Amino acid sequence: MSKNMPSFFPLLEEADNFTLRRAVERLREGLFDPFGVSLLTARESQLNTMFDQGAQALAKNKGAHLCVCGSYGQGKSHSLTYLRQRALEQGFVVSSINLDPREVPLHDFRQVYRALMSQISFPEGDDSLVEVWARWIKGGYKKQLKGKKADPLTIIPECMPHVFKAVLTALASDDMELSKRQKALKKHATFRPREFPWILANSLNGNSPPLVRLRQALRYREVSFYKEQSLTCKGWEPYVDMVEALGLMFRQMGYKGWVLLFDEAEAIAQTRINMRRTSYAILQRFFCPDAQSSGLYPVFAFTDDFFATVKGEDYDRLDTRKIFEGKEQPYFGENYAKAWNRLKIYDLHDLSSKEWQTLAEKLIYLHAKAYDWQPEPKALQKQLAVTLKETGAREARLKIKALVNQLDFVHQGIVLG
Repeated sequence: MSKNMPSFFPLLEEADNFTLRRAVERLREGLFDPFGVSLLTARESQLNTMFDQGAQALAKNKGAHLCVCGSYGQGKSHSLTYLRQRALEQGFVVSSINLDPREVPLHDFRQVYRALMSQISFPEGDDSLVEVWARWIKGGYKKQLKGKKADPLTIIPECMPHVFKAVLTALASDDMELSKRQKALKKHATFRPREFPWILANSLNGNSPPLVRLRQALRYREVSFYKEQSLTCKGWEPYVDMVEALGLMFRQMGYKGWVLLFDEAEAIAQTRINMRRTSYAILQRFFCPDAQSSGLYPVFAFTDDFFATVKGEDYDRLDTRKIFEGKEQPYFGENYAKAWNRLKIYDLHDLSSKEWQTLAEKLIYLHAKAYDWQPEPKALQKQLAVTLKETGAREARLKIKALVNQLDFVHQGIVLG
């Protein structure tokens, strides 16, 4: 079959049978599959162009963002999965999360930060930041600094919140050396070196351990400056600051930046007005960044309903609780409908009949190679065209599921016949 392999499907010949069958089985269940996403993304050239424009802006120390917009079922999640792969291939650090209004709401950015850290991936593997940082300190920095003598801790940005700066410094330091006699003293009763890695890792990931235990870890890791400022974070600003600082730090470590993929971002519009106000302020930081955000590349998936909500907000509303110089202040920080009129948006539209035809052809060859059978592409194309017509305006994943089911039916007929 490889002799007649279409030019648009070169990856099939390189993939093993397990990868191919897993892709078909997941598509059959209406689920995403990394291999399937790579092969079945429509209009990938347009999406690549828009994403790469942002990557080029980031390389020039400019801000970047992208909004993937479309109705439910048009492929927003599929597009973000595709961009995740592309970003990792280009050398970005990537975090991909869903903005669940109950568990990970944007206005509670501490929860968002924790989710971003738990879902972080690096080009070389799915290691945690703690593991990557440990490798960097142990010598990885020498490659980026080209052998020059330098303190690897100098890559920690000044804009990083104090507590996280102290934690990263502690993770790069060894425990204080104590003699047996010193360890027996009462003043060193809190010296528990086995606990320090756990305490520091949890602090870095936003899962704040008891403050007393964090102070002990910083003290015995000999972080000289940890007492200079508070070790607590209040509000959402410190966590957004930390995300921006990590983006800069990743660039210093040799990565191209940090791509943040936020799926189901339209959930912001489903929250109460006070929560939306905070979410809009956070989005403003991402959409209109300053210099310290030049390491971040946020990508949001929205429906059109979200932007309709933004346009419909009452920006003349005054907050009676905030009075400055005798005047009541606006409830919203600014008119976001006007501020966001030039966002970089990739609009998803329903696929044309020709695009569905191309996708169906890809599915035929994927299914045939996965299950080692010889189809008749032209005859199958006609059968799949009927299936596409019958599925009508269903979601894309459900239409693909129906196509796979039809291919299963044809294959079984050949086997049993």
